[in-house]
Amino acid sequence: MKLSKAGLMHLMIVYLGWGSTYLAIRLAVREGAGFPPFALAFVRVTIAGILLLGWNLIFRNRVKITRNEAAVLAALGLLMWTGGNGLVTWAETKVHSGLAALVVAILPVWISLIDMVIDRRLPHWKLALSIVIGIGGVTVLSWPDISSSSHQLGPMIGLLLAPLTWAAGTVWYIRRTPSLNVTVISGWQHLFGAVGFLIVMLIRQEPMPNPTPTAWGALFYLIIVGSIIAFTSYMRILTLLPTQITLTYAYVNPVVAVILGYIVLSEPITAWTISGAVLVLLGVAGVFNNREQITSGTVSKNE
Repeated sequence: MKLSKAGLMHLMIVYLGWGSTYLAIRLAVREGAGFPPFALAFVRVTIAGILLLGWNLIFRNRVKITRNEAAVLAALGLLMWTGGNGLVTWAETKVHSGLAALVVAILPVWISLIDMVIDRRLPHWKLALSIVIGIGGVTVLSWPDISSSSHQLGPMIGLLLAPLTWAAGTVWYIRRTPSLNVTVISGWQHLFGAVGFLIVMLIRQEPMPNPTPTAWGALFYLIIVGSIIAFTSYMRILTLLPTQITLTYAYVNPVVAVILGYIVLSEPITAWTISGAVLVLLGVAGVFNNREQITSGTVSKNE
């Protein structure tokens, strides 16, 4: 199977861009940084969405969306940004960036489970075993934090739910891709996600941000690299590459995040971290392998 060169280029952007955003989020929301988590996410997606749609207005691409397109894009924005990104950002107020990335690596497991429910098929025993291994890895990663403090339970649950909502949005996008320029799709998703973040901010009554210079720099990085560049690349590879190739970023992002967290913030890499990471990645590898077996002899939308 010949792979799209453009798709592979965008995949490399996602590998490096998103792997580094876990560190940027942690720098912006850790204690003393000055950004409440949902306020950070709101500012990030609002500015990114405006810039993306403004760019398309300049080049006279269709920005106005129909009611049906708005419904799809609103669901995607709420699932992937308010749900997925929002929970990760909130969790990183308490959890190290590398650990967050490793737990979120369970994403392909969620996607496989959602696909099975939609397609009404039972899992192959190898897939079931892979899912168990992946969940076991998350348990190993989470145990030291949960056992040491009950306050860590909430963030760890958030990190488990974040890839679930992101997976739901990914599956929805693959099956119902709007007929729009991908940067227009990305822009509207950001803005619909911003609406969700604003509602959460008001419910939580978050204080006004008072960011440090480092936090401002992290926000700028998240807007340009995490949202405008990497997220748009992600939306492109969903239609340019097979799903099992696209989701290999789940292998790479945690490695990048753990290394950067260790170098920049001296985040610990313990035996629990290594053991849990190995189990998670083994589970993800098993999911990928089983997906290929299931789809052999058939042609998916992406392929």
